[in-house]
Parts: sequence; C-alpha cells; structure tokens
Amino acid sequence: MLEDTVKRILKARVYEAARETPISPASFLSKRLDNRILIKREDLQPVFSFKIRGAYNKMAQLSDEQKAKGVIAASAGNHAQGLAMAAKLMGVKAVIVMPRITPDIKVQAVRARGAKVVLKGDAFAEAAAHAQELIEAHGYTYIPPFDDIDVIAGQGTVGMEILHQHSGRLDAIFVPVGGGGLIAGIAAYVKYLRPEIKIIGVESEDSACLKAALDAGERVVLDQVGIFAEGVAVAQVGEAPFALLRELVDEVITANADEMCAAVKDIFEETRAVAETSGALSLAGLKKYIQQTGVTGQTLICINSGANTNFDRLQHIAERTELGEQREAILAVTIPERPGSFKQFCKIIGRRMVTEFNYRYADPENAHIFVGVQVKPGGEDRQAVVQRLEESGYPVADLTDNELAKLHIRHLGGGRPQEHFEEEVYRFDFPERPGALINFLTHLPADWNISLFHYRNHGAAYGRVLVGMQVPNGDRVHVEEYFDAIGYRYTKESDNPAYRLFMA
Repeated sequence: MLEDTVKRILKARVYEAARETPISPASFLSKRLDNRILIKREDLQPVFSFKIRGAYNKMAQLSDEQKAKGVIAASAGNHAQGLAMAAKLMGVKAVIVMPRITPDIKVQAVRARGAKVVLKGDAFAEAAAHAQELIEAHGYTYIPPFDDIDVIAGQGTVGMEILHQHSGRLDAIFVPVGGGGLIAGIAAYVKYLRPEIKIIGVESEDSACLKAALDAGERVVLDQVGIFAEGVAVAQVGEAPFALLRELVDEVITANADEMCAAVKDIFEETRAVAETSGALSLAGLKKYIQQTGVTGQTLICINSGANTNFDRLQHIAERTELGEQREAILAVTIPERPGSFKQFCKIIGRRMVTEFNYRYADPENAHIFVGVQVKPGGEDRQAVVQRLEESGYPVADLTDNELAKLHIRHLGGGRPQEHFEEEVYRFDFPERPGALINFLTHLPADWNISLFHYRNHGAAYGRVLVGMQVPNGDRVHVEEYFDAIGYRYTKESDNPAYRLFMA
C-alpha cells in the first residue's frame, strides 16, 4: 500500500488548481526555542487551505460520466471551498451540504466559487446524512474530505514539496490531524524516501481520534468531539488514512485551546498571517514537543494548514494567548474585607503585572477576588506565586485551567444573589443560529426558573452559554434527561470552584 500511495502522489494532478507553497523560517521562535523552526504555508493556497489539493486530485480521477452527474460533499469549511473551486475549474456542477450553523463567511465563500449550497441540520452528521439522500435522488458523485486514497495522494504533495524545497537536515514534521488525510499523504511520501524523519501528528485534545485509534489498535469513535478547532473536529480517523498511519506515524501530541491560540499569535508575529486555530495546531504541538523532550539544535517543520477564520474570533483568541504561553495565571484568592487588603495583596505578589482584577463587595468578613497575574512560562513560577500567597495566609484556588472561569466567570465576577437559593448550573454549546435559545427554553418545564445566563459570541459555529436554573425538587434527578432531549452538548458546573467562589 505504501508504494502504491507514493506512486499516486507522484502522479497527482494538483497544480492545475493548487500552488507550490513556500516554507517560511520562524526566526523569532527559532531563537526563543533554541531549534530551527520552519512553517509550511498552506494558508497561501487559493482557498487558504491545503484541501484544494485532495479535492482536485480526486475529481481529476473521475470518469466523464461521473463528472456529468455532478459532485457533492458534506462540509462546514475548507473541504467545501476546495471542492467548489475544483469543480468550477473543471466545469462540473457541485453541491455542498453545510450545517445551518456554518459561519456566513464560509457559506458565501463556497457560493462565490460557483457551488450550490444546501443548509441542513445543526451538526455535521445531519448534513452528511442529507448529502447521502441527495446522492440517491440525483446520482451525484461523493467527494470525501479525507477517507479516500486519491484525496490522500493529493494531500501527500505537501510532503513531496517539503523534501524538494528542504534537502538538508530535517528532524521532524508536525502535521495537524482531523480525519487523517493530510498526515497519511505526508507520512507515506516522506517515510518512503527519508524514513529517519519523524512524522508527528498533532490533535486537539478534545478530538484526538488518531491517538485513540493507535492506543486501541483499531479505529474508534469518540463519544464527544470539541469544536474549538473546527477544521479537525472529527470523531473517527478515516479507514484509508489509518491503514497507513498505524505503521508510519512516530508519535501523536495533543494541544488544548489556549496552546492553539498562542500558536496563532506566533504565526502572526512570524509571517503576518492569521491562521485558523486548526491551522496553528501543528505549531502548538511542535512547541509542546520541545518543552517535553528538551531537544535543541534540531530542524522542525510544522504545517500552517489554513487561514479561514472569522474576524470576530480574534478577540477571543487574543484573550487566551497569554494562558497558552503559560505567561498568565488565573487565581481566585480570598482576602480580608477591609481597607488596604488589595494593597497588601499586591505587595505579596511582588513586582509582577496584575493582568486582570475582578471584585465586588459580597461579604463583610472576606472578599473573593478573581485575579490574573503575569508569570514566567513553564509552570514553576505559577506554583511559586500560589505558594507565596498561601504562606501569607491567603486561601488560593488556581483557575488557570478552568474553562468555566476563563469563558464566563471572568466576565461575571461579583454577581451574587442577595439571598440563598439552590440552583443547578450547566455550561452549554449552543448552535450559532436563530432559534437556538428559544428551542432550549421550549424544552424546559414551565416551572423551572432561569437564575443565571451568560453568553459571549466567539465567532465560532457554537456559542458558549452558562445557565443557572432553579429546579423543583421532584425534577432534580431528571435534569439531564431534559438536556439530552434538546441535543446540545453540556457540562455540569454546579460544583465548580470558580462558580462556588464568585457566583453562588
């Protein structure tokens, strides 16, 4: 299979639509990380993503009869744009089924390239099911996003270009992983010619389907998939990619949302390009690899796989970069409620910048403050701050890794009820579409009272919503049955220390 894949890569027809993208040196990062860091610029493709390679190569293999019937795909992002452009260049009718929550910028980009867009469902699974219905009704040819050997061969030209452009020492290539098409193509070509080069996959920690498959020895379906990095939000690695990757990939690293945001900033500072979160994923993994292994003097390449991000996501990304670089600690500190307490607190933390401070009077004896403190990367300095505060008699809760605190509490600190009551608190992912809120409220029993609600738009397909509810005692054991019927992803937060300290 490996030799056949390499032959397909060598014969792949991609350059009628795609371009050979450059490798940019990351000078500032290289100096900071004591390794030579290079970035493969797939964000410079005509559709701002590598996906045009696989889509065009797959279409180039179709018969005239298949082309005459038209092509179809279910996609919420880069594959849709790649297929739309490929079809336009070949003069083939293209239909793209997209979830209704797809950001308008992506819908308009697909339409601008001549494809017909059908909006269906609130999730990819519903869009994919509808695409199959249209295939049965009209005979369209399905163009898969990753689970196809010709798609893999088209993506594999990225690896061919890397070895052509960089003939010197190369220690590792870091590749973002969703369904596995890109890394399978790169791994096949690179390992066939230069097996000493490590191929390291990088996945979002909440959609790590390749890592799960390698650990299990077979493909598995994840119970839940996070959607922060939408471009790699896949529940199961493809069958064709996994047949290659189980033998060729050297390691899989996972990165979290904050680490991806920090990598977006790094790429901007190096290239002035604004990567999407999944586009910066491989750099986040590269940085983590250096931190975990302590390697120096190596040559490491990462793939900036795409730049199709919404402008209104940038504020949220910017908020999280310092946390991703481990240069900020988010702490909940209890201090005496008396004049001069804040001044004394600042003396204890020393000559450090306070990056955030939230407080509102709530108790005559003690004050709970939500504070951001600048620290040095690595974690040791953060622990030193916590230890110094505790030694000075201040109770401290480290909220740096607490999603509820970072998404909601920092914007709500101090808002407390004036009297005690019991409430159930949950964090939801609402689809970003009209009617999502009323659908949620309609499914709740009429005697439930909404006691807390916080939402911020982050420019993503899903909105992050925090909801507090006063629930009659008889319904408490059935709360999550109601939520399951709604179908929105949720997490219980009633016992989260950030909520208990600042909102309860």
